[in-house]
Amino acid sequence: MFTVDRTNVDQLFRLLQQKGYTLIGPTVRDGALILDAISSASDLPVGWTDDQGPAHYRLRRRDDASLFGYSVGAHSWKRYLFPPAVKLVDARRQGRSMDCTSPSPDSASQGTPLKKYAFIGVKPCELNAILIQDKVFLGSGTVDPFYKAARERLFIVAANCTQASGTCFCASMDAGPRAQRGFDLAITEVAGKQHYFVIDAGSKKGTEILLELPHRKSSQQELDEAARRVQKATDQMGRQLDTAGVRDLLLKNPEHPRWEEVSQRCLNCANCTLVCPTCFCSSVEDTTDLAGKTAERWRRWDSCFTLDFSYIHGGCIRSSGKSRFRQWMTHKLASWNDQFGSSGCVGCGRCITWCPVGIDITEEVRAIRGTKRQEQLMHS
Repeated sequence: MFTVDRTNVDQLFRLLQQKGYTLIGPTVRDGALILDAISSASDLPVGWTDDQGPAHYRLRRRDDASLFGYSVGAHSWKRYLFPPAVKLVDARRQGRSMDCTSPSPDSASQGTPLKKYAFIGVKPCELNAILIQDKVFLGSGTVDPFYKAARERLFIVAANCTQASGTCFCASMDAGPRAQRGFDLAITEVAGKQHYFVIDAGSKKGTEILLELPHRKSSQQELDEAARRVQKATDQMGRQLDTAGVRDLLLKNPEHPRWEEVSQRCLNCANCTLVCPTCFCSSVEDTTDLAGKTAERWRRWDSCFTLDFSYIHGGCIRSSGKSRFRQWMTHKLASWNDQFGSSGCVGCGRCITWCPVGIDITEEVRAIRGTKRQEQLMHS
């Protein structure tokens, strides 16, 4: 482990930019943390943290100048690896024939060269979400060429959590608050009278970058302080999810009365699937111009909560809100294991925070288990 002082963070950014990476990281806009292009540490949410609860999200000031002292915002990193819209086919009439082309995976949808991204500040739950999507798009027998092209160009700087929110439960899902694998660099921030980062390299690319930074071997005191702050995030977790036997629990209870109860609250707005870092539902849309001279085929994000998503000849398979909510939750926590060998949930808590009516996936599991509802808010 090595230590890098706060004053040298911008040098890390410059090194990545010199190697051709476009930096993507959290920044503050319109009262929320979003992911966008950044160029220096000053673009990060310096001194900001977030308060989150069911259907509740607010930013507030911290009492230090921490760069990564928050949990997660509404955006997930999947929008850069699995974009909301990708052009699959471009067809243009040439006399009596059609000239059809498929954009190269090595180019963006508009034909511009695909960027090399460096993700800055990837929280461990989100890092695990990327690893889960690797299984979906690269390891499930069919490789998505667009995902593969973006993933091969990626550099990941993970940020271990030192601050949890009221909807976090990544510790329950073994997805945080410390990054275990899948990163190029992993940092733990210690902000206060001294401001430094304990850094671990997880790849050859990460080691090469670290060696070019001013750094020193971490002292035992620095290591202990970093570990203490990560443990504090574990203690702050606002939720817990008992994963023991949850697959069989959900698959064996398709008619549990709780499905009907929660469907009376669910708006089928699809917020939960749009903010989820692992959901990957999509649909294909064909468009033409009025003259019939051009046609395009696009892949776009979709959701199992939309009525048309399960439409086949003759009607929709899941016509009720109850069936769509049951499909989402059962797939996420049960049948996902059968498909990809892991849960589809990383405990980031976004689906709870951004649900307009505050539906809590951890509470739904407890209700189907039949255990007494317990208060899960454990703010320190």
